[in-house]
Amino acid sequence: MITLLPSLLLVAFGGAAGGVLRYWVARLTTDWLGHASWGFLVVNATGTVAIGLIAGLTLAPDTLATGGQAHWTLLATGALGSYTTVSSFSLQVLELSGSGKYAHALGYIAASFAACISGAALGLWLGWAL
Repeated sequence: MITLLPSLLLVAFGGAAGGVLRYWVARLTTDWLGHASWGFLVVNATGTVAIGLIAGLTLAPDTLATGGQAHWTLLATGALGSYTTVSSFSLQVLELSGSGKYAHALGYIAASFAACISGAALGLWLGWAL
């Protein structure tokens, strides 16, 4: 078990790294595909793969005793907590709907759920396999 101050430092360091990575991935994807919603979709989808993988690698009882909790705090809580953009997802749906792009909004919702849920399952499976 890690104590409060080291935990806060792990979350802060991971959060800083995750925020920078989120900006970079979303910016590159948006520049490439031309709309911010695709950048957020890529961030959320890759974030769910990563959190599934981290869960598979660190949440087993034997890994928690050997430092898995610190890895979870740094990577899942810190880095992925600032990397994924569920709040941005919600805003994108509202913006698309508000501009009358209902089909795009529904497609974005469906694609996000499909990518994120299957991504988390894939990451979890990979974590267990390793």
